[in-house]
Amino acid sequence: MLFVLGQWSFYGIFRCPYPVPFVDCQVCPVITCWGRITSLFWGLWLFVPLSVILFGRAFCGWLCPGGFVNQLIGKAAIFKLRTRNRFSKWAPLGLCLGLAVTLFLWLVLGNPRWIIPIRIGEFWPSIGLSFEHASTAWLIRTFTVLGLVAAGLVIANLWCRFVCPTGCLLEWFKRVAIFRVFKTDACNNCDACLKICEMGTRPDEVNCTNCGDCLKSCPENAIKIGRKRM
Repeated sequence: MLFVLGQWSFYGIFRCPYPVPFVDCQVCPVITCWGRITSLFWGLWLFVPLSVILFGRAFCGWLCPGGFVNQLIGKAAIFKLRTRNRFSKWAPLGLCLGLAVTLFLWLVLGNPRWIIPIRIGEFWPSIGLSFEHASTAWLIRTFTVLGLVAAGLVIANLWCRFVCPTGCLLEWFKRVAIFRVFKTDACNNCDACLKICEMGTRPDEVNCTNCGDCLKSCPENAIKIGRKRM
């Protein structure tokens, strides 16, 4: 599943002719030629909302290929930012900025085509053709995304924690999730869970993806998974 979505993600970054990938695949000549429009495009946009209702932002923690790459890069990051401070409190607002820019490009500008899709030859040579024939706007968009992902070498998981527009949407809607990882009243705020979290957060707080890595970290056994009583 990760491999299939990962292949699609590479197309979204390097071959997609639109500034906002994954939203106009039904009219894209590249992915239509690839023959995956039904299984991937409609499947993804039906699966993601369902996954949010059931498990909150679990898609980010378990299936997103971009999240997987960011976590790998984050392991070599200079700053893990696994502490509670003003920066870690306010920086997630960058997710809203990422979503605002995405909605502006998609809904206000109409997601204009910035390159002419060229599908020829092997995978990497075809990517080279995309860069060779891309407009300046497409190059700025692509290098901005790649730069922010690479910035994960400085701040761990920077894209997922502070930029990703999809993550912002899932963050908003995850509060309706039926199942989640959460803290009980036994929590004494020792932050043992925070210190092992790749996303630098605590259960059921901003940027928690229900990955479950913290389940055995609590000395008070205050972290549970399942339905949370309100």
